[in-house]
Amino acid sequence: MPFRAPIKHCRNCGTGVVYRVPDDGDTRQRAVCPACDTIHYENPLNVVGTVPCWGDKVLLCKRNIEPRWGKWTLPAGFMELGESTAQGAGRETDEEAGAQFELQDLLTVISVPSVGQVHLYYRARLLSDRFDPGHETIEAKLFSEDEIPWDEISFKTVQKTLECFFEDRRKGRFSVHNLVID
Repeated sequence: MPFRAPIKHCRNCGTGVVYRVPDDGDTRQRAVCPACDTIHYENPLNVVGTVPCWGDKVLLCKRNIEPRWGKWTLPAGFMELGESTAQGAGRETDEEAGAQFELQDLLTVISVPSVGQVHLYYRARLLSDRFDPGHETIEAKLFSEDEIPWDEISFKTVQKTLECFFEDRRKGRFSVHNLVID
């Protein structure tokens, strides 16, 4: 099942590609250029974000974009070329929430093979309870665990990350959770 539109032309020379198993010992069908033999690999996209905390509360953002417009999420988005996962998580937290924070340890790594994505969430300690959300966010708001609008959470990865966070907090120690959602 394709996640994105299939590659049609070679990024190297512009010739129309063919999908076949390359002659280099590979075992998967790839887009291969018949003119210059360039093999085009298609890989998962990384989504990076944070679980920002202020005391016993976490910061959620109400989405002003599709998909899931109007639903609550953690500040997160697609990682950009040239940045680390931590830099991307920080950038997304700044862009979506306008929050001042200190980035902490990695909390979840969630593979979502059905959509070709890997989601990575870091814990973050908020330095202020004032926010200046960007255009992708309707509202940025702090919630205690019992106030979380669980029925209005945007994505399963966000729900799982929040569940891991609150469970770890109750235990008094945080660890990295490696999950798969399909």
